[in-house]
Amino acid sequence: MSSLTEAKGLARQLGLFGTTMAVMGGIIGAGIFINPYIVAQRVHTPALILGVWVVGGLIALAGGFIYAELAARLPVVGGQYAYLRDAFHPAVAFIYGWVLLLVIQTGGMAAVAVTFARYFLELTHWPINDSVVAATALGLLTAINCAGVRAGSRVQSILTLTAIGAIGVLEAFSFSRGTSQISWQPVLDKPVDVDLALTFGSAMTPVLFAYGGWQTSSFLGGEVRDARRILPRALILGVIGVIVVYTSVNFVYLRALGPEGLAGSTTPASSMMRALLGPAGAQFIAAGIAFSAFGFLAQSMLTAPRVYFAMAEDGVFFRSVARVHPRTHAPVVAIILQGAWAIAIALTGTYAQVINYVIAMDCIFFGLTAACLFVLRRRARQDSEPVNFRVPGHPWTTLLFIAANWAVVASTFIHDPMRSFIGLGIAIAGLPAYLLWRHRSTAFSATD
Repeated sequence: MSSLTEAKGLARQLGLFGTTMAVMGGIIGAGIFINPYIVAQRVHTPALILGVWVVGGLIALAGGFIYAELAARLPVVGGQYAYLRDAFHPAVAFIYGWVLLLVIQTGGMAAVAVTFARYFLELTHWPINDSVVAATALGLLTAINCAGVRAGSRVQSILTLTAIGAIGVLEAFSFSRGTSQISWQPVLDKPVDVDLALTFGSAMTPVLFAYGGWQTSSFLGGEVRDARRILPRALILGVIGVIVVYTSVNFVYLRALGPEGLAGSTTPASSMMRALLGPAGAQFIAAGIAFSAFGFLAQSMLTAPRVYFAMAEDGVFFRSVARVHPRTHAPVVAIILQGAWAIAIALTGTYAQVINYVIAMDCIFFGLTAACLFVLRRRARQDSEPVNFRVPGHPWTTLLFIAANWAVVASTFIHDPMRSFIGLGIAIAGLPAYLLWRHRSTAFSATD
């Protein structure tokens, strides 16, 4: 299949707003309400804490620029999968899709679904097991997305805006009722040396993880109107929007709690709102976390099935996964496959083990995808095909993005080799599966 051929049956229905919300919804999850304490435990002054979030955002923006140019060059269904397939080899793309389905996407979805369930039950006090609530949420979103990309996008946009609204309310109450605990002196808590650089780098790991997810919007390339123009804009606007949200909310945490208070609170948003508004404030944030988690699930259910659809279209996955509903134009089998696997992981409780493999695998493919730009640019010089977006500062910004991600990979393999090699083993296991499907596809074509 040509990389520029429109996917059969899928309809280009998404505009700039829906695509931008998909970018932001893929990033903003429950973690921003909880995890900033990890950064404050590693670097200890307001300037360093906010600096880590700004630098992490700039690295994410560099990635957004790279994917924006890739999207302008290949505005097709599957996004990152298609970039790897066309720049390197279909086997590389297949292994990415294989790991995405088995580990990266579904494992992350199961973990977030359980997070949603726990906060939902905290609010409702229903006597139900959290894994049942998680599975129900995943099943509901599976059904909504089977109704079409527009229905899925609307639900996801509403949930993302609700999460952003909750953050806005948190910030408004902080400024209207709280007193500042920030002191800008000292700027650094240790001399500028290698040790400070290593400490700053260790604080970057949870930040880069928090900024992850914007790349999944590229999967929708075959369903975005005027994708060469809209998808690059949405990627850049969405990442910039999240940088503003993340930096501002961390400033508010520091203002309310101070560096030491932030480092000592595993739930800074709840601690802050409980101090400002009492139990009602804690309940409000619990609702905000639940909406944010549900919004992330909605975005995941909307985007990733397009990769499995593209794999099936290429003949390297079950052919039924390429089936599109004639009325909704949704890849219903791909959506149901992802939903069913995520539900299985949630119900069996294996998500805690699965997500341990995610970071190294995700960052390996981030670096490989960025490297696609060098290949596609070289080919474009031969084809003389015009492109309406180009990465600022390429090749240096692209190389910096690759280096940052592969440094995380190296760090993960050094500090957690067992889980990292298990993740690598899952990826390598995809190679014989690819060869089997490739052989079956060739045999089917020969007898067709």
